[in-house]
Formats: sequence, structure tokens, C-alpha cells
Amino acid sequence: MIRAMWTAATGMTAQQLNIDTISNNLANVNTNSYKRSRAEFADLIYQIQRMPGTSASNVGVFPTGIQVGGGVRPVTVAKEFGQGNLRQTGNDLDIGIDGIGFFQVTRPDGTIMYTRNGSFKKDNVGNLVTGDGDLMNPVVTIPSGALKVDIGQDGTVSVLLPGVTQASQVGQLQLVRFDNPGGLVAMGNNLLLESFASGPAIQGTPGFSTGFGVLQQGFLETSNVNLAEEMVAMIIAQRSYEVNAKAIQASDEMMGIANNLRR
Repeated sequence: MIRAMWTAATGMTAQQLNIDTISNNLANVNTNSYKRSRAEFADLIYQIQRMPGTSASNVGVFPTGIQVGGGVRPVTVAKEFGQGNLRQTGNDLDIGIDGIGFFQVTRPDGTIMYTRNGSFKKDNVGNLVTGDGDLMNPVVTIPSGALKVDIGQDGTVSVLLPGVTQASQVGQLQLVRFDNPGGLVAMGNNLLLESFASGPAIQGTPGFSTGFGVLQQGFLETSNVNLAEEMVAMIIAQRSYEVNAKAIQASDEMMGIANNLRR
């Protein structure tokens, strides 16, 4: 009965983590390029009271054993990098990635980070930056007074200047990809940090280099959170938490009965 309490307690802890993960997905349903997370679990060590295949008292062996589990533990909270829908904005500096790839940006302290959020702005000298002011890497500068900015699917940035009839190229956007994007470290603000688990960043040209997506000007990638799926998962997690609490309650009642046998 004591073992049942500890086992059920691990189940409650696991479902709390599950609910925490689901609530973060729901909170970011309108966050550009957000990738949903999924909690994964594994069963704990078993107490083996009888090994399968041991000799029985009569002829033969036991086809199954007695193995009592010790509960559950969290294994990982993994991000799912499935493509989100592309939402048209009409803003020339909004860039959606259709396919695999990340934008590379440089933080004020020089740290290189990665994002799929293509909501870019111009700073005071015309450099393309994120909403938090992080510079796009490589740096792309829009000349002052540019009448129109055109970003091709291959990342070429061209502008039309006053008094000129033909657009001129002023930069080239690059994408990076990782062998294991699930190993990237989420830093908040739609930014990801390279880690040993993710492998090194592999840079390429959008649409031309193997394994890279294309860019869509005037679009932003939406979150890949599915509200219906998250609500179902939340109900299941809530009921699982409840039934584990019931198991603790049942164990407590059984202990009470045992304690009162002499009364």
C-alpha cells in the first residue's frame, strides 16, 4: 500500500508536467512560428518478485513472472518542428519559411541564435532586425529612401531606389538547418541556441541548397499548435491526474482498514 502511494505520486507529478507543457502550447497559440512541445514518459524500475521462465514447483516453467512497477518518470519535453500555416500579412519585411530552415540572428552580446520568426523590421540605419533588435546574419541593409523591397524565394533582396527604373540587389538571405533540431535550446523570444545535441549549423541558400525550404515575402508562419488536439490532451492529463489521486486515496483507506483490524 505504501508502494502504491509512491507509484501514484509519480503519476501525479508526471501529469503535472504534462499539463504545464500543454498550457505553454495553448499560451503560444498565436505566437509566430512557435513549435508545440510534447512531454514523453517512461516507466520506472520494476521490483521483480519472480522472473519469467523460472522453474515451477511441478514440471515446466512459469510462462510469466511477477514484476511490480514503481511508477513513471519524465523522459523529455520534445519540440515538434512541423510546418505551421503561412499567414499573409502584406508587409514587405515579413518573411515566412516554407520548408526546413532557420534564420540566423546576432544578439547584442554577439551570440548567434536561430529563429523561424520572419517578422523583421528596419533599425535606424536600415539594417534588418528582429522585433527585439537582433541583427540578421548576414547583415542586410535597406538603403534610405528605397521605394520598394523585393525578397525572392531564394533570399535575394532587391530594392527600387528613387530615379532608378531597375531594381538593384542589396543582400542575400541565408538559412541554416540542423541534423537534430530537437536538440536546440529554447531561449524564449522565438530564439533557439545551438547545442552539442543539435549538431552544428549547416548554412545554405533557400530553395537551392539541398534540404532547405523557400522564402515567402509578405507571409508569416503561424504556430503549429492544434487547439483541438491540445484540449483533448489536457482533458486526458487532467483525468489521469485525478485517477492517480484516487489511487492514493484508495491506498490510504486500505491502510486505515489494516490499522483498525484489532478494534
